[in-house]
Amino acid sequence: MAKDKVCLIINPASGTDSKKNIPEDVASAIDQKKQDLIIRVTGYPEHATEIARQAAKKKYKYVIAAGGDGTVNEVARELVNTDTILGILPLGSGNGLARDLGIPIDIEKALEIIINAHTRKIDYGVANGHIFFCTCGFGFDAFVSGRFAEDKKRGPLGYVRNVLESVVDFRAEEYEITYDEGSLTEKAFILTCANASQYGNEAYIAPNASMDDGMMNVSILKPLNALEIPQTTIQLFTKNIEKNSKMISLLTQKLHIKRASPGLMHMDGEPVLTDSEIEVRVIPKGLNVFTPTPSEINEKKRKENETIFNSLTRWFN
Repeated sequence: MAKDKVCLIINPASGTDSKKNIPEDVASAIDQKKQDLIIRVTGYPEHATEIARQAAKKKYKYVIAAGGDGTVNEVARELVNTDTILGILPLGSGNGLARDLGIPIDIEKALEIIINAHTRKIDYGVANGHIFFCTCGFGFDAFVSGRFAEDKKRGPLGYVRNVLESVVDFRAEEYEITYDEGSLTEKAFILTCANASQYGNEAYIAPNASMDDGMMNVSILKPLNALEIPQTTIQLFTKNIEKNSKMISLLTQKLHIKRASPGLMHMDGEPVLTDSEIEVRVIPKGLNVFTPTPSEINEKKRKENETIFNSLTRWFN
């Protein structure tokens, strides 16, 4: 009986942690009597895409992406609408897709999710032909992603520094927006099309977004003054951003965006230059991915809530 082929794609440049033990960890975890493991290390931008394309073409059983959201995006967009399953080992700075799917950041536990082989079909988005799985965005988050991509120092501290510097330099644009139920024109600090609820690092830009409802959540945050930024940041990290008085939330299957001139958008945190007019749409359940079971996700949420409750109890006592 032929073995199932499994491809492990490692991006050595993503995140800040060493990847040297990943090949051995994966090889030890899989059943090598039934599975043939091929290990590839990326050497340049879009290399992961090339490897994943060949793996899907050769009908590999699954492809494991070991890296951050950029690497996961490069791999996953070649697996959409195929039978090849995506496995994620979250090794980036934000790990937005992994977090939203309930995949543990701990690599040993993330490997258990792949080995347990529970799969879920999720939606993905397309913006002017570019595929995304978590968010695509315009405005401040795209501005920050452009700067972060040029920064040689990766990791959370580098990202925070870029955010603080960008607040001073960024200028909001006006957007004409047409969606399923109507249209509006708004000047926006942030305009985010969300398939997932968060950017990564538990920063929830669309707390009610679901990855398998066939819909796209659109978050439009009007320009902020300096005094409003701290409260807005707190709301972002506590799943309360939709309570912000300057937030407009839409739910749609497709979106047309028009701005004054071509510029940056980000796709799962990676900057892309695009036209002044952008078409965004959601494709229902086009990607197979290994995820925790619903009961595992509920248990994880229960423990998280219990930890928060205990922390608050200690604080007030």
